[in-house]
Amino acid sequence: MKNIIILVFTLIAVSSCSDNKAEQTDTTAVSESVVTLTEGQYNTTKIQTGKLEKREISTTLKLNGKIDVPPQNMVSVSTPFGGFLKSSKLLPGMHVKKGEILATMEDQHYIQLQQDYLTAKSKLFYFENEYNRQKELNQSKASSDKVFQQTEMDYKTQKISVSAFGEKLRLININPESLDETNLSRTINVYSSINGFVSKVNVNIGKYVNPSDILFELINPEDIHLNLKVFEKDLDKLSIGQKLVAFNNNQPDKKHPCEIILISQDLSADRSADVHCHFEDYDKTLLPGMYMNAEVEINLTNALTITTDAIVSFEGKDFVFTSRGDRTFQLVEILRGNSENGYTEIKTTDESSLNGLSIVTKGAYSLLMQLKNKSE
Repeated sequence: MKNIIILVFTLIAVSSCSDNKAEQTDTTAVSESVVTLTEGQYNTTKIQTGKLEKREISTTLKLNGKIDVPPQNMVSVSTPFGGFLKSSKLLPGMHVKKGEILATMEDQHYIQLQQDYLTAKSKLFYFENEYNRQKELNQSKASSDKVFQQTEMDYKTQKISVSAFGEKLRLININPESLDETNLSRTINVYSSINGFVSKVNVNIGKYVNPSDILFELINPEDIHLNLKVFEKDLDKLSIGQKLVAFNNNQPDKKHPCEIILISQDLSADRSADVHCHFEDYDKTLLPGMYMNAEVEINLTNALTITTDAIVSFEGKDFVFTSRGDRTFQLVEILRGNSENGYTEIKTTDESSLNGLSIVTKGAYSLLMQLKNKSE
């Protein structure tokens, strides 16, 4: 009997200890997420509360790319018949105007071409007179048709030669109409066909260049555009005419408004497509090849939001404080959504858990400090 009584008291004692430990654990767990302020602390902190509100929040798609220019604004300068570079003052970065002399070329072939033109032109004068003479003789039957036809063929062939030599001269910027035996030249000028700046200089004085060699590369930056790389999963979110803003890492606060003008229909090996955007305002500080970031607002969602100041971050997680009355506040973990105009979308596993509750909108970080000091 005595042993039974001892056993009962032992079980009661163990049970009591277990209850005390559970109660202590629960109290500890609650105390780690609940903070109660004294009246003085509450007045100093100046706590303000608010409730979740339904707001339209736009989703921002972040992209990157670089500044490019269309093919018609990029010019590779060469000379059709080759030659030696006699003079040029161009350096990369220099500005050039349309019609400005870029370089002077020198070669004996230029002299030969002018000689061939003038010789062909002189022969044409003879063939023209002979053609007119044979035409009159043929009409009076003083000359055979065969002789007249041969003369006519020679005349037309010579006209073709003169025209061909003239066009070759125009290719090297020599006007055949003003050319005669007194103004033959062994040099030609190479002119700029656009307004812009020099991007590359590939030759030096005295170097011989072939017709296929590129002397200079010119760019007209006034029609630059932004070329963005967009992955396949995001392409359906974009459309022609859609607005966006672009910026570079050196000046992230300087936003450049753009508009989508073309979406490529071909995917590259990495499953991305090119999206071309036009800058609404030309900025001389934006140069071809410069890397840019872009942000596109793709849609609006009606979401539960709170002021961004209400959200506190700790150990890589986001929280808000809810008011429990009597200057007592509880820390609740949330998932941060998109932010816009000072408001942030709040996501939780159970939306009703925060909907309708008073949430601290001012003084949240002060409560977090109080809670951390308490736990320490």
